[in-house]
Amino acid sequence: MLSSDSAEIVRATIPAVAANGVAITGEFYSAMFAAHPELRNTFNMGNQANGEQKQALAGSVAAFAQHLVSDESDIPFQHMLARIAHKHASLGIRPEQYTIVGRHLLDAVGKVLGDAVTPEVRAAWDEVYWLFATLLVAEEAKLYRDAACDPDTLFRPWRVVERREEAEDVLSFVLEPADGGVVHPHAPGQYVTVAVTLPDGLRQPRQYTLSRAADGRTLQITVRRVRGADGAPEGAVSTFLHENVAAGDVLEVSEPFGDVVLDEGPDPVVLITAGIGITPAAAMVDRLAAEDTSREVVLVHADRRPAAHALREQIAGAAEALPGLRSITWYEHAEGAAGADVREGLVDVAELPLPPKARVFMCGPIPFLRDVRRGLLDSGVSAERIHYEVFGPDLWNGAA
Repeated sequence: MLSSDSAEIVRATIPAVAANGVAITGEFYSAMFAAHPELRNTFNMGNQANGEQKQALAGSVAAFAQHLVSDESDIPFQHMLARIAHKHASLGIRPEQYTIVGRHLLDAVGKVLGDAVTPEVRAAWDEVYWLFATLLVAEEAKLYRDAACDPDTLFRPWRVVERREEAEDVLSFVLEPADGGVVHPHAPGQYVTVAVTLPDGLRQPRQYTLSRAADGRTLQITVRRVRGADGAPEGAVSTFLHENVAAGDVLEVSEPFGDVVLDEGPDPVVLITAGIGITPAAAMVDRLAAEDTSREVVLVHADRRPAAHALREQIAGAAEALPGLRSITWYEHAEGAAGADVREGLVDVAELPLPPKARVFMCGPIPFLRDVRRGLLDSGVSAERIHYEVFGPDLWNGAA
């Protein structure tokens, strides 16, 4: 709980902090990396360059502060906390790093807001930060314990045993432990972090969904090469993996993490994806097929055109064991498309067969998720039954 004196100060200053959030986090990251350049090897510098990480941090801090001072906050705080903790655990974030972050973040608040940050204001926001940090440290400790790993030894060497083309600019890599160690089980929907050293010497981590169900022997990740467009740079790690990594090469890979996973209940499952967002759905279909389940499954996918549609063959093979699965595909340009239910244009939620009491899992670009969620709510699906995954910083809390 936030102390009463601090709560009053935070309530009064939230508008100013929120309005200047991106400026504050921009100053924060710049100063922190200057003082601790080694942290550039931990943070996704691509998200730093495009500003997404700054927006995500600003949003999460403001949301937590609002949660602390609001009697009836509609902010999904527990969801936000779990999501951040899983992302941090997959990077091997350690408790002592929160001290570094806290110091530079509060300094940035003071620098951006100037004289408005009195000693009392700084102390109040310091209390907010450490309440948030303490909750995250505790949650991450549980994740490390459950994964039977230590953040200092999170990454292990994994050998590429197969490199397979899936679609335009999309490859799958099948990995096995290069150290002969155990392949720990993972839940469908979870991801691992892959860390590579780029040609300029910078070590960069990226999270990739495990696109097959656990088999006890290997892991599979599916990577879309991020092409530069409209002046944006190409994806550094995806380009490196596509251009430089072949069968026999060894990669540093973390243990699996992720909070958006397939449940084991009897409820029908609706999977709605776009583009490379199909990867968690592929793992979920794979698991459902292996379980010989009687659950009703609806798979909806949107893509630009058939040649860009990844993991089609894998999903089609798994679907043979799921007679209750219905698949619907929308292509923006459907020339040459084949399949039982292929449509042209954008996904129309009103046309979807939505079984009663279905669990909905979505993954794709944020505008796609917003539109689909709105349609699902209009169709009578309750908000607590809609789950989503975002690749990259979560700039949308699911309540919009």
